Amino acid sequence: MDIFQSIILGLIEGATEFLPISSTGHLIVASQWMGIEQNDENKAFEVIIQLAAILAVVANYREKFSFIYLDLWKKVVLAFIPLGIVGFLFHKQIKAMFTVDIVAVMFIVGGIIFLVVEYFHRDKTYPVQRVEDLSYRQALWIGIAQVFALIPGTSRAGASIIGALLVGLSRKASAEFSFLLALPVMMAASGFDLLKHSDEFMGTNLIVLLVGFVVAFISAWLVMRLFIQFLERFTFVAFGIYRILFGLLLLWMLT
Repeated sequence: MDIFQSIILGLIEGATEFLPISSTGHLIVASQWMGIEQNDENKAFEVIIQLAAILAVVANYREKFSFIYLDLWKKVVLAFIPLGIVGFLFHKQIKAMFTVDIVAVMFIVGGIIFLVVEYFHRDKTYPVQRVEDLSYRQALWIGIAQVFALIPGTSRAGASIIGALLVGLSRKASAEFSFLLALPVMMAASGFDLLKHSDEFMGTNLIVLLVGFVVAFISAWLVMRLFIQFLERFTFVAFGIYRILFGLLLLWMLT
């Protein structure tokens, strides 16, 4: 992998990780387009740019890392538990599901779900406007919804946001809780991959890793801020349409 490829993949990771459009699917397409082999060295690179995305969450919500928000973080941990348990017990079966056709189908299914949810919620007043005000019960239901993200192409952000909307969180609060929920999820996944691919880091170009890390961090930090501003004025309909079109593109690439 060269520096140009590192920049492209870093941009894609940062731009898509926290949007409900599945970063995995986009990284697959970009890697194929650039002819990047899915070897252990490049998988190690993906771990690095995921860690950059985690750091971007911390940078954007650093004020919430205090004992004042301890109750909120308890809810984040509670929401993580269902996915953590299912992911741990069935990680081999989940990896076996990882095919481009499944990713494509789930892109389309997820897009349709977003359009349906927005159709029935277009005039709804959401009782929870601030992420700090959700209940433990709502957090648990969001965590259960997030389990569907284990199906490749579903999108962790998409699954958790849909779950949050269905239990009464506003669009903004849904997105923010999804951001915070990404921390334990991505730390667990990246930590596992870091241990698994630790040897590959020794043979990786450090400049390429550094460039990818910085680009992913900056793009993730910026996209999160722009996403919240977007949701103050618009709905998730555009993301639903985009998911369907991207899924169809993936299916076309398979033919």
